[in-house]
Amino acid sequence: MEMIKPPAEILYERELRALREEPQGLRPASWLLSPVQVRDFIIGREQPALLDGEQVEITRKFYGNDIQIERAVVTLAGNRGLMLVGDPGTAKTMLSELLSAAISGTSTNTIQGTAGTTEDMIKYSWNYAMLLDKGPSEQALVPAPLYNGMKKGILTRFEEITRCPAEAQDSLISILSDKVLSIPELDGGVLFAKPGFNVIATANVRDKGVNEMSSALKRRFNFETIRPVDNLKMEARIIESQARSLLIHSGIEIEIDTDVVELLATTFMELRTGMTREGYKIDSPQAVMSTAEAVSVYVQSAMTSYYYENKGVSLDRLVQNMLGTIAKENDKDLAVLRTYFSKVVKDRAQEDGIWKEYYREKKWIN
Repeated sequence: MEMIKPPAEILYERELRALREEPQGLRPASWLLSPVQVRDFIIGREQPALLDGEQVEITRKFYGNDIQIERAVVTLAGNRGLMLVGDPGTAKTMLSELLSAAISGTSTNTIQGTAGTTEDMIKYSWNYAMLLDKGPSEQALVPAPLYNGMKKGILTRFEEITRCPAEAQDSLISILSDKVLSIPELDGGVLFAKPGFNVIATANVRDKGVNEMSSALKRRFNFETIRPVDNLKMEARIIESQARSLLIHSGIEIEIDTDVVELLATTFMELRTGMTREGYKIDSPQAVMSTAEAVSVYVQSAMTSYYYENKGVSLDRLVQNMLGTIAKENDKDLAVLRTYFSKVVKDRAQEDGIWKEYYREKKWIN
């Protein structure tokens, strides 16, 4: 079956199968992989795994603090939930998906937090036709992701938990503490969580409309702050690999231009940090200049060039698509980009070929 965005368990199915066939060593109850294998699946390793007599490379999928990944894996084997917090675009969701796919074999048991999320979307609801016909019964109960996680002994992902109202968030407190879900509508209705159940939540620290978590709920989680990439080569590598994957899944097979990728990574990192590679301070926009946004700019530019000019990514399309990212929070941020081109890009255009071409596209920044 064709999918626009295959989940991690399908995208990396061969790697996961190969790891499961290895000797696993120490492994928590109901986990499909050992903590060592989960770590290796996420950050990669040099030694390939064997599957049906063939070598399968275990690739790096998350670029960041490797020790932090080890802590996150161990947290999920314990009594507390795992909370991944950080700026937008720091791959919190991707890490949550990878952890769930490796540990439970599925990453789709997910609650998407919004301002409209209610307790029944988290725990369970009812088939009201059956409820009216025969009264409360297990057959009339419609399980939500938390119920499924407890019943099957798998991880439950809770994306953007702080977007939910406080009362919806706090419905997790007793479950994370006691691993028991009370179903008062059923006579003696109690669901005890099976081994393997836990919760991975993500929270965005910059978005507007965020509801502060209660202290009681915070105590039920171990927090890991996922920070932006601070290495230019690593950021370029992420943009290249992610853009290639997204373009292939969009049916577009074109070569990734590594020079354009490095140029884009440099622009985003300098605007994000407010510092050029030469050591000069510059203004930063209010917009989130994350690696994920850089990937989006490259993919959109490549798709635009592909469909309208039938060629690889061009710098004019790159600048055009960058404008939407920069002006997402405030139109005044375009002045920051204009200044960046007028000073930083202009200076580099004196001697570097691609930066000279890049500077010519300043005409698109009004």
